[in-house]
Amino acid sequence: MRTLSATLLTAACIATAQAAPDACVPVGQWIVPGDGPRATSDWIGTLAQRRVILLGEGHDIPEHHRWQMQTIAALHAQRPELVLGFEMFPRAVQPVLDRWVAGQLSEAELLRDTDWKRIWGFDAQMYLPIFHFARMNRIPMVALNIDPALAREIGASGLAAVPAERRQGISDPAAPLPDYESFVFDSYSQHGRGDDMPPPLRSDAKFRRFLEAQLIWDRAMAEGIAAVTAKHPDATIVALMGSGHVINRWGVPHQLEALSVHDAAVLLPWEPENDCAKLTPGYADAVFGLGPRVEPPPTRPKLGLWLEPVTGGVAIRDIEKGGLGELAGLRQGDVLVEVAGRITRLPVDVSEAVQRQAPGTWLPMKVQRDGRLLEIIAKFPPSPS
Repeated sequence: MRTLSATLLTAACIATAQAAPDACVPVGQWIVPGDGPRATSDWIGTLAQRRVILLGEGHDIPEHHRWQMQTIAALHAQRPELVLGFEMFPRAVQPVLDRWVAGQLSEAELLRDTDWKRIWGFDAQMYLPIFHFARMNRIPMVALNIDPALAREIGASGLAAVPAERRQGISDPAAPLPDYESFVFDSYSQHGRGDDMPPPLRSDAKFRRFLEAQLIWDRAMAEGIAAVTAKHPDATIVALMGSGHVINRWGVPHQLEALSVHDAAVLLPWEPENDCAKLTPGYADAVFGLGPRVEPPPTRPKLGLWLEPVTGGVAIRDIEKGGLGELAGLRQGDVLVEVAGRITRLPVDVSEAVQRQAPGTWLPMKVQRDGRLLEIIAKFPPSPS
């Protein structure tokens, strides 16, 4: 599964030009864009005085979560009065988070009762150290998000078509900054389009609904953070969310300003392949330099898809270049309606079908593309000898 924020992160953070390692952000250092390096001890002390700190992430990048864990621990040492907010949880599961922090649930119960696999879908092992740190130190955990069904409904029908009683208490978002609308449009234009389709227009109703869904997502998290500042006036609120929601202060920070929550700090991880030209004043309050990604080899082949449920199936929001899915002929924007003879309604339906697939076998799929139903077969390689 891949969320809107993960799709935007791809557009925002994957370099269009390769930079040499440490070219602009040395590994292990904090850099304030446009103003140079900061000593970690001094910088963390300064951050600890802020009311709201937003930590961006790529949801599927383990090193980003290790950096978040390190930053949270350093902040907690300076300011024990912390509250942690999470994009990963919809508001409805707040009682579950309260029970977890109180030590009343096991890991398995936390993931089951928050419906982690269906709602979020990314590897929980990347997040669990942060969840355990919160429980160990009795740091409140706050669910900031809406249920994904609301974002899907807005994406399908538009915000005006959703009655107030189904908006989960979220007010109308502030109008997007022009640069943010351009950013979202660029991401929208790059995904879900066949080569023979005409370029989209900003006035297209489908894009306007896509933008409204992104804005309501930003607004929900901003309102959740604002509520925490009122409930915990003496605490620092550290919120974890996709980097696409916070870069250049366009998304959630802009909605926070509209809610009179000013000067939230935006912190982002920085990878050596990122484009240094993006590191301009205002991109973030600071970035932290990471080394090259070191990831264990996959235990079994994957299709290389990032998915999101839509009406009639599961949409491919992004696809790994050269992965099994692309090699089979799948495209961004395809809607998987059947995998291995079973109807697909959720990303987990696809992932479970892939997990059942033996090496050296073929996986049949039915796909909706541009109004046509296609049959596609992914060929899984044999086990290494």
